[in-house]
Amino acid sequence: MTTTFTPAPRTLGSAGPRTFPLGLGCMGMSALYGESDRAESIATIHAALEAGVTLLDTGDFYGMGHNELLINEALRTAPAHLRDQALTSVKFGALRTVEGGFTGYDGRPEAVRNFLAYSLQRLGRDHIDVYRIARVDPDVPIEETVGAIAEAVEAGHVRHIGLSEVGAETMRRAAAVAPIADLQIEYSLISRGIEKEILPTARELGIGVTAYGVLSRGLISGHFTRDRALAPGDFRGMSPRFQGENLHRNLDLVEALREVADAKGVTVAQAAIAWVLAQGEDIVPLVGARRRDRLAEALGALEVRLEPADLAAIEAAVPVGAAAGERYPAAQMAHLDSEH
Repeated sequence: MTTTFTPAPRTLGSAGPRTFPLGLGCMGMSALYGESDRAESIATIHAALEAGVTLLDTGDFYGMGHNELLINEALRTAPAHLRDQALTSVKFGALRTVEGGFTGYDGRPEAVRNFLAYSLQRLGRDHIDVYRIARVDPDVPIEETVGAIAEAVEAGHVRHIGLSEVGAETMRRAAAVAPIADLQIEYSLISRGIEKEILPTARELGIGVTAYGVLSRGLISGHFTRDRALAPGDFRGMSPRFQGENLHRNLDLVEALREVADAKGVTVAQAAIAWVLAQGEDIVPLVGARRRDRLAEALGALEVRLEPADLAAIEAAVPVGAAAGERYPAAQMAHLDSEH
């Protein structure tokens, strides 16, 4: 699978690596969206690498290690030249139960070293390209957590330090300890909270953004229907934006976006991804494709040129703050430093 042109690479901040302008978020291949097809997941990773994608994003708690092992298998079975171009972005710190529940986050330096050792083993690599705690541990100063990652950078086990879902103040404190490559945070047409303070602060500090949820977990992909039955264990079954009247209101926004996309001759998903791409060269959207057809559609967004009139039409169809419902259930929102 290849695009018909070579898109310009982007750099994750002033201190980070150069990467293909879209990254592949691998979480859904192992967790939170119901059953997945292992063979198709590996084929999708291979197809992404063949198309030029370099950044593979995961978390050590996605499927309790399953996702890292899946990426290991995909990289081992990929041609050497594709394997060598891959960059791994790993989140750590989430504490899990046997039943799959989340019980908090651990950002202690000794925990950082422990999580890192296990991730390197599961991934089968001697280093991780970007390493970050998934959520700030409220009991551990961010300076201590980032300091431990900085030690891993000095030791050669990590190449770059990242952050995830932090607010502007925490970002400043972290950046005072060591160079930060990027902030991973939700950013989409219906999740624009970072624009007020977080994104300007990241730009001031020379920190890039890897934007996840650019299709809002499929909600604004153009493929989600009002009567869709979710599989057991699918995170969206608990997500406020997929509940009752919220879902209907949000899908009304999608239909408005569809009119704009149709007029442009692109899909809804391509319009939504292209909009994020157009928000700045320092932003690398992560697409959570689990299948090759969805990946191909996402890659098509790279060829979509949005003129000022297109951007205005998209934002008129999906105005700032128009989404119904929070992006996570209340208990998970409480863990988001970025929302405080």
